[in-house]
Order: sequence, then C-alpha cells, then structure tokens
Amino acid sequence: MTESSLLFVHPLTRDGFDLASPKLCVREVSKVFDYQSEPLVVLRGVNLALSPNEFVCLVGASGCGKSTLLKIVAGLTSPSSGQVWIDQDLVTGPGSDRGMVFQSYSLFPWLTVAKNIDFGLKLQHLPPPERRDRIAYYLDVVGLTRFANAFPKQLSGGMKQRAAIARALANEPEVLLMDEPFGALDAQTKEQMQLFMREIWERTHMTILMVTHDVEEAIFLSNRVYVMDVHPGRIKQDIAIELPEHRTLAMKSEPSFLQLKRQITVMLGH
Repeated sequence: MTESSLLFVHPLTRDGFDLASPKLCVREVSKVFDYQSEPLVVLRGVNLALSPNEFVCLVGASGCGKSTLLKIVAGLTSPSSGQVWIDQDLVTGPGSDRGMVFQSYSLFPWLTVAKNIDFGLKLQHLPPPERRDRIAYYLDVVGLTRFANAFPKQLSGGMKQRAAIARALANEPEVLLMDEPFGALDAQTKEQMQLFMREIWERTHMTILMVTHDVEEAIFLSNRVYVMDVHPGRIKQDIAIELPEHRTLAMKSEPSFLQLKRQITVMLGH
C-alpha cells in the first residue's frame, strides 16, 4: 500500500467550492410510488450539487422524501425520472464510489469490529497487507483500536455508529452518504458524534451528503444546507453555512448560529 493510494494520507485543500464542476449532481429527479392504486409523488424535479470535498446536509420534515432521495443517490432505488451523476459517471445502481451509513448501524452481528471493516475490503480483492493497514488506521481514526475484536452486541450505540463509519471510510468512497446516522442516540452521545464527524471531515475533506431532521445538527456539520419542502419533496432553499471550518459545541449558542437555526426553522414551518 503506497501513501499516494490512500485518501487519508493527503487531505485535500480547498479555495472554496466550485459547483460548476460538481462531484455529485442530481438533475431533475422525481420519484412516484403506487399507493392504493393511485400515484404518490414523493419527489418532483429535485436538483442539487456538491462540489468536491464539500459537506452538505439535507433537512426537511418527515415525509418530504429526503431518505428516498439519498437511496436514489446511493443507487438503491431508481428515480422515476431524472439522473444522478458522480463526476462524469451516471448512477445506475450501487457502486464502490459511494459509501453509505444508516441510522440502524447495519453492522454484521456475527463479525467483530475489525472484520466488519474488512468486509468491503475483501470484496475489493485488496491484498491482505493493505487490508490490515486500512483496518488499523480506521480503527484508530474512530477510537476503537481496543475494541477491534469485540462484537457489535458488546458496543454502545455511539461505538456501533463509529464502527459503521469506519467501515464506510475504509472503502475510500468518493462520496459518503449518511441517513440520519445519529438519530437513535441520546443527546449527549449525539453531540459527541457530531464533533467526531466534523473532525473526520476536517481531516479528510471527503465529499459528504447527510440527511437529518435536526436543524442544529445540519448547521453544525455542514458547509451548506439544502432545505426540502414536502408534498411533493423538492428543494426549497440552498443555504451557505458561513462558520469557521473548525467548530466547537460552544458555537451552537453564538448569535450567528442561532440566526441560521431560526432562518431554517422558519423555512421548515416549525
């Protein structure tokens, strides 16, 4: 394994985000389901873009279709119309260029933490020395080195989610997709995981699209927030989060943060 082959060795620098050359592009995506013999329009004409190395959150009320949109980006669900692109490649199904982290942890209960991380690496047919190096590195990144041989049932909720994130990162996807990953955690653990995720992004500058219903969480984590409307789901507003790159929990009580929170909350109609 050479240093130049690893995403985490050379974090990318940024001079601002260039949406003229997006890493991820969603173009006029709509999704219609059959519901009691009637068409149910869940998404209509959704357009969004993420530039390379950008952390973007998608917020909206329950039922606005944000998780459905994320599944379409992941290639787990097909759009009724429209397209999703990663660089110049059309998304037609799941791919190794996208990693996914779910709310429910999605760890294999019969595998240890280390073997959960190794699962995707085996599918890539990476040589054993490279797999061992990546497992060790990402166990260290998420603070689970001491728990490498533990099974998921032996971990707390926050530790399970750290393991799930490590598994996704170890595959070195071009885009990381996260579906309300901290929604099942208690308030204190949730804030610690937010800090952890922000530190991961500062370290790697990976392109991340995260779905959340928590406005405060979206502001704290992201560079931009897309606000979704409901019935049908569509993008209502694109809001730049002009906060310092390095963030602390104390920022959540600052006037600039609270103003953003009020602005987005009003848009959501809360």
